[in-house]
Amino acid sequence: MKKICLIILLFSCNIDEYNPSGATADAVWSNPQGFLTLVNSAYAEQRYWYGKEDGIFMSEAGTDLWFNSNKDNYAIELTRYENFTPSTANYNKNVWRSLYKAINLCNAGINRISQAGFTDSVQRNNREGELRFLRAFYYWHVVETYGGVMLLTQESSGVVLTATRSPVKAFYQLMVEDLTLAVKYLPVSYGAEYSRATKKSALGLLARVYLSGAYYYTGAEAQAWFKKAQETADEMINKKAEFGVDLWADYADLWKPQNNKQNKEALYTISNSTNTSLNYDGNANRLHLWFLTTYSSKPGMQISMEYGRDNNRRFMPTRALLDFYDESKDRRYAGAFQEVWICNKAYTWTAADVATYKKDPSIVGKQMIPGKDTALYVTKQSIADKATRPYLVIDRDSTYRANGSIYGANDYVQLKKYMDPITRATANSYPGYLDILVIRLAEMYLIAAEAAFQQQNNSAAAAYINVLRTRAAIKTPVDHTTDMQITANDINLDFILDERARELAGEHLRWFDLKRTGKLIDRIHQYNLDITQVQPFHMLRPVPQVELDALTNGQQFGQNEGYN
Repeated sequence: MKKICLIILLFSCNIDEYNPSGATADAVWSNPQGFLTLVNSAYAEQRYWYGKEDGIFMSEAGTDLWFNSNKDNYAIELTRYENFTPSTANYNKNVWRSLYKAINLCNAGINRISQAGFTDSVQRNNREGELRFLRAFYYWHVVETYGGVMLLTQESSGVVLTATRSPVKAFYQLMVEDLTLAVKYLPVSYGAEYSRATKKSALGLLARVYLSGAYYYTGAEAQAWFKKAQETADEMINKKAEFGVDLWADYADLWKPQNNKQNKEALYTISNSTNTSLNYDGNANRLHLWFLTTYSSKPGMQISMEYGRDNNRRFMPTRALLDFYDESKDRRYAGAFQEVWICNKAYTWTAADVATYKKDPSIVGKQMIPGKDTALYVTKQSIADKATRPYLVIDRDSTYRANGSIYGANDYVQLKKYMDPITRATANSYPGYLDILVIRLAEMYLIAAEAAFQQQNNSAAAAYINVLRTRAAIKTPVDHTTDMQITANDINLDFILDERARELAGEHLRWFDLKRTGKLIDRIHQYNLDITQVQPFHMLRPVPQVELDALTNGQQFGQNEGYN
């Protein structure tokens, strides 16, 4: 790997900074105040993954849940596994460099902290805990994405021309060691600096690491890792009051923009500031752009802050994702997806538009009143009378074929988790400044459930999942809580993956879920028929060719299997 220069300054929200100038890293990092700049810098590269296109494509595209909006050719290496080579997919190349840049900073800090002049042992341990959490955080992304590549624990201070692979298990052993220490060293809270890693962050990531790591073992060793995953998730759940976290009573409240900052369900947050000078870059959080459908060109509609900028679409849901929900009982569907747009531009149906949109002639002359009437209804249901309704209807039969494959379409039910009508400057603004929930409490119940299932305890797995399904149940006018409960007989790996989709769709985890469980290929073939070129070797991404070419022992280091 080519040397990536260390950075001293990090522009990030809610982390106080001391900005030295005209000084070397050795001098700056030799005192506690200066060392903080190193710790802050180590947080930076997570913002390259979370809130940007790179990370969401690497973690959600190419799964059973999403396909390209309008079936276009954007990032087809990741979305459709077409022409995916070590030299293509800039996202893959950029992510590799970003992750190792961050790891180098973590290594620098961990190895230098004893020379940083700390006299306060608590402060010193807090800083080491942050660095160890971050190193594990970045390495989890590395090893799950690329497999057994470079496991570095020492700072690179010059150009590195050779590299050695390490076993996947060695990555996991290091992550467990780092996170165990992080749990010990990190505080319960940093107060206003809420986006720093804390005990709840370390426990949440440790539970995720134990679960992922278990799949690389067999027999008693695998069972031990699954047991640790369940125990760690349990510890986090049992300490939720101590850590000041809890599930929202209503799933929809979790995603309301006004609940975003210091969200009570978050275990680890990547924050963004409306003070743009404090952010990693000018893009901040752009997740609000990529899951939207086309609305502003429709009758009775114009672009608005409420409904967002709709010309940067990337992801549309598969029909399978929508059908995983029983929206008559499960309010997660309404909490996560949008089907109705209210008229925001006075409009009267014309004969020309009636013809264009294949409406019944009786609709000519019908008016839409802004703020009152429905203008657009995009639904997972089949609507028999859509031609006679006085608004535009796009139903499942307009978007999906009978087998679930997709017509070329810009019109589909949209994920609304990341909608941001409150922090963006204008309706057409690209950057938003909402925080990103990276690990949240609900994931702990799902981790515990999967770990219990793998220990042949389906009753326990069902009990964990029922906590989330109780929260998700529609309560009025009919209480469907009982209807939403499952039993041990319902539990299998596919049900757990379905439940993770219902709870976590779009949250930077799906590719990892399918890869971890060995279900990537099967579920794509079953649920995302428009992906036709996925192969078993796509369970890993390729080492970027530019990185191999920079090594004098690149051939010996080798490319991941299947990529030529």
